[in-house]
Amino acid sequence: QVQLVESGGGLVQAGGSLRLSCTASGLTFRSYDMGWFRQASGREREFVGHIAPYTGTSVADSMKGRFTISRDNALNTVYLQMNSLKPDDTAVYYCASRLTYGTLWNYWGQGTQVTVSS
Repeated sequence: QVQLVESGGGLVQAGGSLRLSCTASGLTFRSYDMGWFRQASGREREFVGHIAPYTGTSVADSMKGRFTISRDNALNTVYLQMNSLKPDDTAVYYCASRLTYGTLWNYWGQGTQVTVSS
């Protein structure tokens, strides 16, 4: 049974930083493309970025330069480092996994709340 568990969310002031973690179990982590998404209240889910097994990372243009994605295959964990946070970054952040680039994200975590105060 595949499980993705996010952690690291919380309340932070604008301009601050947070690092989210997502630990996976039940899959061959190093083979999976791992993604981050977010959903603010009343808004659609938004793609944040992803890190493929061997071909690097991609971050949405609106977050590029502030957000960084990395992974530690030994720990089955993917990270989302968020710097220079803004109130607009307030959302529930989810990690997801897929085996093949370009296919549907088929496993999702439960999400972790990030709140940025002004």
